[in-house]
Amino acid sequence: MFILRRLAYGILVMVLVVATISGIIFLAPVDPAQLTFGQRSDVSTVKAKTAELGLDQPLYVQLGKYLTDLSPVSILAQTAENQRKYHAQTLMPLGGDEALVLKLPYLRESYQSGRPVTEILADAIPATALLAGTAMLLATFLGLIFGILAALRPHTWLDHLVSVISVFGYSLPSYVAAMLLALIFGYALGDWTGLEIQGSLFVLSDFGEWELRWRNLVLPVLALGLRPVALITQLTRSAMLDVLSQDFVRTATAKGLSQRIVVVKHALRNALNPLVSAISGWFAALLTGAFFVENVFNFKGLGDATVNALLNFDIPVVLGCVLFTSAVFIVVNLVSDLLYAWLDPRVRVG
Repeated sequence: MFILRRLAYGILVMVLVVATISGIIFLAPVDPAQLTFGQRSDVSTVKAKTAELGLDQPLYVQLGKYLTDLSPVSILAQTAENQRKYHAQTLMPLGGDEALVLKLPYLRESYQSGRPVTEILADAIPATALLAGTAMLLATFLGLIFGILAALRPHTWLDHLVSVISVFGYSLPSYVAAMLLALIFGYALGDWTGLEIQGSLFVLSDFGEWELRWRNLVLPVLALGLRPVALITQLTRSAMLDVLSQDFVRTATAKGLSQRIVVVKHALRNALNPLVSAISGWFAALLTGAFFVENVFNFKGLGDATVNALLNFDIPVVLGCVLFTSAVFIVVNLVSDLLYAWLDPRVRVG
């Protein structure tokens, strides 16, 4: 019941996201149909394209049709064009040429390239997911290590050093860190580090073949993971200090258990709840933070696709990228709530 309720809230959030973004685009003084032709186009051609895209209709009509395309259950006319777009399975004939069908969400096609939005997302998401996932893994590992070391040596030079570095790292925006890392390690020290100022995961070689360059992932990962490292370090330190002062930890120590067992098995497990919230929230946030980092390093991913779509007013691509990001936030928050119950039996879901 809890999962169904959260999924219902998630669907409502996504509907509100679509309505908000659509309203902003609808009110903007830009004509997407005009942009598909460029400056050399006559009025009649632009009007025909506007009608073809459905942009001449009121906002509520456009919004209703888009939500119908997203819905997995819809009423559709049984035409060859609809079958090509939706790949629907008929559930129940409704008379005439209409039927109740089951289909995958249809995100439409790009105004600029004519490619299905699902294909654009399929090309862009893996690179961003790899970037965000690697940055989060690095941030989690380093944050836990630094936080535990600081908690085990409170009020020492090590604790003060970790605190100063973490505050500095959290205060530095990701795009500023990206520019600094690019200038220092990609430009000034590029001959020594072998890293480039800009570059994507896949690069076209001089022979016209796509090459996988893992080194282009290093600087974006460092730039994107700097702030989560600082946050996880501070949270780990605070949570560990609180748990280490409790009676059950002193009892475990008095029984003669080694410090490693006391710290890892008893203290760290009980300190993980606030960390789960931070890690899950930051992982979803890294997908949006990656937009700026990808722009600095010219890293071809979801951020690059979203920025280009915004510049070209490519509405279906913008909505597709925003919907994917919203879905990630919803799923990650649901998973983090379920992890609470697994980590702490005192937490009851429902």
